[in-house]
Amino acid sequence: MNKSKIEWTEMSWNPTTGCDKVSTGCKFCYAETMARRLKAMGAEKYRNGFKLTLHEDVLDEPYRWKKPRIVFVNSMSDLFHKDIPVEFLQRVFKVMNENPQHVFQILTKRADILADYDKRNLVNWTHNIWMGVTVENSDFLQRIELLRQTKARVKFLSCEPLLGPLYNINLKKIDWVIVGGESGRKPRPMQAEWVVDIKEQCARNGTAFFFKQWGGINKKKSGRLLEGRIYDDMPEILQL
Repeated sequence: MNKSKIEWTEMSWNPTTGCDKVSTGCKFCYAETMARRLKAMGAEKYRNGFKLTLHEDVLDEPYRWKKPRIVFVNSMSDLFHKDIPVEFLQRVFKVMNENPQHVFQILTKRADILADYDKRNLVNWTHNIWMGVTVENSDFLQRIELLRQTKARVKFLSCEPLLGPLYNINLKKIDWVIVGGESGRKPRPMQAEWVVDIKEQCARNGTAFFFKQWGGINKKKSGRLLEGRIYDDMPEILQL
């Protein structure tokens, strides 16, 4: 089992690895850094570094998990990358459809491809599949609208790294919002007022709010406290 250090999930499952940068949030991609490190360590799965790679050998893993899990799908890639064959994507969805005891969380920056596949009914949204889009600043608010148009049962936003304010977000049909600052050697700053504003928008809309981290060079030291408390709400739909 690939246990995850990401606060809002329990483990990761990577039917594909590797990706390409598509927006400002990708600049200091943690997955790219990790993939290069794993390749240098001789990890077979990352022999191609961060080049998009399909891993058919892991497709059957969820069938073997004995206890229900919350699973981040493709923490090291983007399931809606344009170069992933639709047939392979459908095989991934089939696995998720056939394992309703697990919650599968998918996150993409390619909301246009997501919306297109959904419109053409190429994917089957069972109740245990959560679909999210990354919204790092106001330049990418259109991703929310594209997500909202899909038939995904649970919809969420990841505002990480949050690189600017997101005022007056349309949170209709959005079940969950995750906010986090950038970490690493040269993190771009996140302002506290941006985070508080999003938290208050979620409260007014009845949307679950999860504050992941302040980030920074030393993210552990910066911690997760916001206004003196930890916010780690999850969608009520978590109960399957």
